Order: sequence, then C-alpha cells, then structure tokens
Amino acid sequence: MQKITLFLLLVFSHTIFSQTKITETEKLAATCKVWGFLKYYHPKVANGDFNWDNQLLEALPKIDKAQTKEEFSLVIENWIDSLGEVPSIAPITPATAVEYFDKNFDLSWINTSKLFSKKLSKKLKFIEVNRFQGVQFYIDGAEHVGNVSLKNESYLNPDFNDTNSKLRMLFMYWNLIEYFFPYKYQMDEKWETVLEKAVPKVIIAKDASSFFTAMRKVVSRLDDSHVEFVAYQSSSNSNIKTYFPADGKIIDEKIVITEILGDSLAEADDIKIGNVITKVNDKSIKEYIAENRDLICASNEASYLDKLVKVILMNNLDTVKVEFLKDGKYVTKTMTWFDYHDSHRNEFKKGARKKKDKFKLLENNIGYVDMGILKTRHIPDMIEMLKPTKAIIFDMRNYPNGTYEEISKFLNPQEKQFAIYTRPDLSYPGRYRWSGGSSSGFENKDNYKGKVIVLLDEKSVSQSEWTAMCFQTAGNTTIIGSQTAGADGNVSHFDFKGFHTLFSGIGVYYPDKRQTQRIGIVPDIEVKPTILGIQQGKDEVLDRALLFVETGK
Repeated sequence: MQKITLFLLLVFSHTIFSQTKITETEKLAATCKVWGFLKYYHPKVANGDFNWDNQLLEALPKIDKAQTKEEFSLVIENWIDSLGEVPSIAPITPATAVEYFDKNFDLSWINTSKLFSKKLSKKLKFIEVNRFQGVQFYIDGAEHVGNVSLKNESYLNPDFNDTNSKLRMLFMYWNLIEYFFPYKYQMDEKWETVLEKAVPKVIIAKDASSFFTAMRKVVSRLDDSHVEFVAYQSSSNSNIKTYFPADGKIIDEKIVITEILGDSLAEADDIKIGNVITKVNDKSIKEYIAENRDLICASNEASYLDKLVKVILMNNLDTVKVEFLKDGKYVTKTMTWFDYHDSHRNEFKKGARKKKDKFKLLENNIGYVDMGILKTRHIPDMIEMLKPTKAIIFDMRNYPNGTYEEISKFLNPQEKQFAIYTRPDLSYPGRYRWSGGSSSGFENKDNYKGKVIVLLDEKSVSQSEWTAMCFQTAGNTTIIGSQTAGADGNVSHFDFKGFHTLFSGIGVYYPDKRQTQRIGIVPDIEVKPTILGIQQGKDEVLDRALLFVETGK
C-alpha cells in the first residue's frame, strides 16, 4: 500500500511541476493578441455577431485564475468554442495580380509553445486559413486611398478603478496598430515588447492622468512623425495653456528664436530673433530632450527636436522663468506668458508675421516660390514670371497646398511615376499589398529647362515630402537642406472616448521600392542653420541654394 501511495505522489508531483507557469503579463499580452486576432479573423466576431468588448471583460476574470500554460490554453479554447463553428473555406486564393508586402506581417505568435497548447495553436491556425471574407464590422478602408478608420467600436471611457476596463482600452489600441499600421516593421522596439511593458503600467494607473501617460508612452513607440496623442481634459482653469511669444529651433541643446509670434508680447520682454534660451523653469534644454523621449512620437531625431520645441515653449503657468545666453552671460527673466495662440491670437500677433511673396524674382535671374502659401490659382502667374529664369527655388520648409500636379506639368518633359504604395488587405488583416502609384507630368516639350531646387528641413512633412518626390522626377532637381520629418502617407485619425490620435495610414515608397518613412527625403546637399547665422539674419539654406545655382556645386 505504501508503494502505491508513493507512486501516486510521484505521478502527481510530476504532473504539477511539468505544467508551465506563466506570469500575469505573459498571459495578458497573449490574451490581447488572441482577442485582436479573433476580432478581425473569426467569421462570427469579424461579422459583428458578438459584443466583443463585453466578451473580453467576461473572459478576463477566468484568465486571471489560470496559473499555467495548460489552464490558460483551456480557457482560451473554451472561449473560441463558445463562438461557434468556423466553416472550412480554405484555400482562400488571392487575385492573381496581388503582390504582397509582408515585412509588416507576423502571426508566428500563434505557435508560441510557452503560452499555447498544441491544440490551441491548431485552432488559431485553422481560423487564420479559414478567416472571415466579408465586410469587416470593426474596421473600414477609405475608398481609393486605403487607410483605415474605426466603426462600431465601443468608446466608453475606462473605469480607472477597474483593471480590466483599462486593459480593454490598451488592447483595442494595440491591435489597431498590430494589424493596420503600415510601418510597424520600422519601429525601433518590437510592438509585442511595447505591449509587455505597457500591461503593468496600465494596471497600476489609478487616474486619467497616469493612464493617459502610460498610453502616450505606448503611442510614442510608433516612431512616426504623423502621430499625435491628445488626451481630452476638463475645462478647468488649470488646463489653460500659455505660450512663449516666439517660435524657435533646437541647435546644440539650446533653443534659438527663429520667428516672433506675438510681437507686442515679445517687445515687452525684449525677445528678438536670434535670442538663445538655455533653461525654462530651471530645467535645461538638454534635460527636456532626455525626459520627453517616451512622450513624443517622431520618425527621427530632427523631427523629435522640432516637436519638442512646442512642448518647452508651452506651459500651464502664467509666470515662467526663462534663462537666456547672451554675449557669454546667462540672464534669467521672469516672464508672463499668455494664451495668445487661440482666442487672443489676433490681439497679440498684429504685424508679427510680415506678408510674404508667393513667388518672386531674385537677383541673377533666379526664381523663388514659397510653397507654403502658393495655391493652384497662382500657378499660371508664377509660370509666366519664372519660366525665363535659369533656376527656380521651391521652398518646401513648410506644408504645400496641393499644387504638385500643375507645377509638375510645368517641370516635366513627360509623365513619370514618382511614388508607389502599400495598403492594408482587409481580407487578410495585417498583410499589405503593393497597390498602385502616383504619376505626374505629361508630354511637354515646352517644359522648364532651368535648374530645379527644392529646400527641405525637419518641418517638411507628409505632403511636403511627397511633393518633393514628385519634383525629383524632373531630372534636373537638386534637394538642399536637412533631414525631413520622415512621415509620408495619408493620415488615419481615431477618436476614442478620452483621447484622439492619428498615424500614417498607407505605406509610401519610391517606384524602386526605396522607403521614405523615418529616413525622409535625403538631401543632395546637406545644410543646417547655425545659431550665428540666425543671429546675423541669414537664411543659410537659401544662401547655399543660390551658391549652387551659380557654381553647380
């Protein structure tokens, strides 16, 4: 009898210790992936037959009790079985003309042996190959363009006293990116790692502020300059923003003033273009650079620093200490900042911005076009004035007004393709297709024969970058300036209860499939403004372009 008892104890002990323990973060991250996968792949879920948020909230308490891989897998298997049978329709054959772009696509987690039993992995794989083929209930693709939008989503604010309510919001956003962000493969950090880090932070968030800070850190990992994250605040006075009366640029870990935005306010504190800021409220610009990296989303360092300026020069206090560096000495001013950006904009900005020429003739028969203010109706007059010139400088250190097509007809001797795209395949969520392209120009022997120069910098984003790609097809185009924002493609906007966010919605590439995202438009001649140049009133990028026109180098 003792031998039998000993044998049973050994078998029981072996069974217990052979089961794979999983952590809370591991099982919640895996639940997030399964929930999102079923949302877009399971025929009855993707068709809208279930309240999928409620399904998650009902499943999470059961998942919380699971301590091992085997227990966790059984909960998920039973959940899948409760959704009903998945009809076998495989193989699903794509159209013969479809060319997939698969750098973004990865469902290998389905076969994760540490988290899923073989039986569960098999169920998930079966759903993938027999996935939903109708009109998606929760996601929509914009006609012709292809970037996605949400539909039929639950926009309830999370209950900050309820862990599962907060997890629902994180899971919804994480899966939106997992399946429908075209540049996921370019992130510095793997998206699944971002999820694993976010889960514990979201769980411990006790209020709206800490929760949205945790979400902001998730959003920042997209490394996409199009991305913004705006948490809706109450209308209390503490949330009113005040602003420094000028704009600037970070150079050598300092902010140098480049533009006056509120002239009367700037005059009151003797703020001029070329002033150098070293600290705001006793914090150095270097410290601001370090502490905001997890809170601001940008494709590259140049764009990050550009976005950071707006953060530093905005406050929720009326009185702000600002340290300046002048003639080798540090001087601190206690300034009063105002909310002049909104309701008081006109009161404080009269005369601050001088009227700019849409286009003009510079010395030595060189044309100049400000693409930020030029509109389509101005193009005929622009062509008439500048066609006889030996070079035209198109300044795109701004955001153009959709003028690319008419200008490209003037520049190009023939039609040329300048961009191709990847768009999400809603019949196979997570996969992208190479889908069409954009061309410009037409057969035009009377095209512009002079040099074409495009000025770019970190403020050149999206349409600026896309327009520069278009102008590069002219064949006699030179890009001068510095790294652009590195965010191209139509923007997808998402309004959640509590916050608004956006990201690049389709992939944009050169016709030879070279990427532009994060890299931006690479200048042929790199030039960056200097503090001294700004103080001397120079436009060093434009000056370099003028030198190039005259010397060819």
